[in-house]
Amino acid sequence: MSVKIRLQRHGKKGKPFYWVVAADARAKRDGKFLEKIGTYNPNTNPATIDLNVDSAAKWLFQGAQPTDTAKAILSYKGALLKHHLNGGVRKGALTQEQADAKFAAWLEEKDAKLNTKTSGLADNKAAAKAKALEAEKEVNAKRVAAALEAKAAAEAPAEVEAPATEESTEETEA
Repeated sequence: MSVKIRLQRHGKKGKPFYWVVAADARAKRDGKFLEKIGTYNPNTNPATIDLNVDSAAKWLFQGAQPTDTAKAILSYKGALLKHHLNGGVRKGALTQEQADAKFAAWLEEKDAKLNTKTSGLADNKAAAKAKALEAEKEVNAKRVAAALEAKAAAEAPAEVEAPATEESTEETEA
């Protein structure tokens, strides 16, 4: 039986959510699967990926072939690296402790990159919000100034016309 590691679509229209599954290659896209390995949510920024790396490495060792997108996800989360390191352990090139140490170091580096990206996104969002607030304050100030000018313009002709009407009424009385 040929096994594939692939994505199984869930979620609603326009809001996809995927399960990363190990399934028979002949099974339907959203059909029967052998094991759920993780989830992938592309709707968030950065995309949220929850993956059982040990289970994925086990399926890769058993010969499961990942699809292109699943391979990118497995690579991103380190499942392909873990599979590679486990191959080195089986061949005797390194010990299990060395492989675990290399994998842990890689995970720390990856987490640091992810944290800088998320903090950068948060900073950009805060800066954009502050810029929008300043622009809104500027527009409101212009609007208030225009309203005051309009009010002053409306009051000024009324004051000029009022004395003229008083003089004209006094002349008519005399």
